Amino acid sequence: MKRAAELMQQAVETGVFPGGVLLAARLDQVVFHQGFGVTDHIRQLPVTCDTVYDLASLTKPLATAVALMHLVQQGRICVEDRLGELISAFSETDKDRIRIRHLLCHNSGLPPYRPYYRTLRRLPENARKPELRRLLVNAPIRDAPGTRTRYSDLGFMILDWVIERVSGKSLDRYAAQQLYAPMGIRDLFFIPGGRRDPERTFAPTRICADREVVCGRVHDENADAVGGVCGHAGLFGTSGAVFALLCDLLMTVCGRPSSGVFSRDVVGDFLRPPEGAERAMAFDTVSPEGSSSGRYFTPGRAVGHLGFTGTSFWMDPVSGKTVILLSNRVLPGRGNRKIRAFRPELHNAVMQHMQIGN
Repeated sequence: MKRAAELMQQAVETGVFPGGVLLAARLDQVVFHQGFGVTDHIRQLPVTCDTVYDLASLTKPLATAVALMHLVQQGRICVEDRLGELISAFSETDKDRIRIRHLLCHNSGLPPYRPYYRTLRRLPENARKPELRRLLVNAPIRDAPGTRTRYSDLGFMILDWVIERVSGKSLDRYAAQQLYAPMGIRDLFFIPGGRRDPERTFAPTRICADREVVCGRVHDENADAVGGVCGHAGLFGTSGAVFALLCDLLMTVCGRPSSGVFSRDVVGDFLRPPEGAERAMAFDTVSPEGSSSGRYFTPGRAVGHLGFTGTSFWMDPVSGKTVILLSNRVLPGRGNRKIRAFRPELHNAVMQHMQIGN
């Protein structure tokens, strides 16, 4: 893995990110796991395999989707259920006939993003999530459900509401109690209100004008405005914890020993694009050209996801290989886009090494 390690070090030196963690595995065997650089250039703390990162949109597959997998498996919800059937506030709107799979596959017709935080931050904290949900009920629909893929944070904000309505628990509690704890995963968690564990080392995603380093507070403004727990962002974790969850899904879908939390059929359904969809349910797939996965993940079978803060994973059920990159490329600022060219180059180097090692 010499070339991959060189690329990670070069990324630190050229400002792709101040630091990051790379993990590569074949099935349940980790073949490389190392931290590079520092958490930030003010504290200069070295990144280790235990450094906690803001996972950003990895929240979608690693919290929201797996919670829905579990609810589907229990028969408490179906991906064909209509939104209006589950939440009465949508029943007499143009979103009544949106199905859960539409929200998961980003083809619900909802817009990608709205800066709701500008309104929410003017309200008392206990009024913010109800107001967000009122705004979601009134959000515009751009396309008929199922007709066009348009990546949407709003869809996963609604799925957060769906999970709460069906399970009776908030997303963070449901994931922690019903999924992560039974799987023995300690280092995936939300931080309601930014109350982080001082014993953990966090990679910050924000440095204030007075050089204050902000740790444990979600970078996404909409998630931050509602207290740090939302369906599209808010999850924090270590590379090892991300791998533990992905490995369990991989072993389950491959028919190998796993925790038993998930069933093979349900995981398989979520990892395959439904008919007419371009994406799997909450997971990205390998695009024909310019994929962040690089050249060696299996088209039509490999799944992954990117996080705005500089996080990503790709997992291939055919080869059994998984690559996880956690970083905080948003330091010193969110305009840093060097990671776009870096990701596929890194994935190619890692996968080439693992092919040789086959």
